[in-house]
Amino acid sequence: MKIGSYTLKSPVIAAPMAGVTDQPFRNLCRKLGAALAISEMVTSDTKLWSSKKSKFRLNHAGEDSPRAVQIAGTDPKQMAYAAKMNVDLGAQIIDINMGCPAKKVCKAAAGSALLKDESLVASILDSVVNQVDVPVTLKIRTGWDRDTRNALKIAKIAEDSGVQALTIHGRTRNDFFNGSAEYETITEVKSSVNIPIIANGDIDSPEKALDVLQKTGADAVMIGRAAQGKPWIFQEISHYLEKKTHRPSPTIPETKNILLEHLASLYAFYGEQHAVRLARKHVTWYLSSFPGANLFRGKFNALESGKAQTDAVIEFMKRTEAQYIYHSQSFAA
Repeated sequence: MKIGSYTLKSPVIAAPMAGVTDQPFRNLCRKLGAALAISEMVTSDTKLWSSKKSKFRLNHAGEDSPRAVQIAGTDPKQMAYAAKMNVDLGAQIIDINMGCPAKKVCKAAAGSALLKDESLVASILDSVVNQVDVPVTLKIRTGWDRDTRNALKIAKIAEDSGVQALTIHGRTRNDFFNGSAEYETITEVKSSVNIPIIANGDIDSPEKALDVLQKTGADAVMIGRAAQGKPWIFQEISHYLEKKTHRPSPTIPETKNILLEHLASLYAFYGEQHAVRLARKHVTWYLSSFPGANLFRGKFNALESGKAQTDAVIEFMKRTEAQYIYHSQSFAA
């Protein structure tokens, strides 16, 4: 699959997720098989870029190419200026957010709320595409609600505006993340436009990824929540799509090493004090399937230093591996 001049090495992409897909996580996803990892949403209001949160989100130093940055807003001129500023800061692909269902975002008429105003959608896309010389992509939902699904109209507007790829989450805004994603709308859009289509929503396994690609004809899949605590899902899916066999899941020592690498990158990127707080949710996700994880989480969340967190993870994984070996030997006996 190509986005502009960039050829992606696989049809598996990491979704932009606020509070999750920061640079340390994006780098890890890329290392573990994601062909592209899109940044957390950045506001188009450049007056807010002086905040600590925005400064971290705008930092792409050392990040692999292509670097994709998602922007959100409602004013065409402001969006165009924000796109240009992000390109100046190192963005090589600009992704426009018209899919976020969060109440805070939609209350400002941004995110998926824009789907209710097709003329404004066209103005934003035209302004951004004409302002930058890098590929522009778009992420949407199927519509505002089930009675007003207009993904096909938005897709044609996007294609006419020069958008280079379109991601569709198979729910409406009013669905939030309830129920199951539907892929019929994605199938319809794919058969009606000539730009790459990326399918998103409830893709949480290699089998599901293959099924969605076959059903919709989409050019790629985008993985979001299923990658939380499991960034190796990208190489699992890529391997399955290519070879139709399962790549072995990481062993306990391999999982430990991935987690420790993630923690180290958080401490280096944010500084210890801030990173210690961010690490808590990631560690919870990584260890959620292990015995004793709930008890460990309470103790881990009380730790206030990177060394204490690192030592705690090493000890937990050492104990978990010993228990696994013991039970395996007992079963074999």
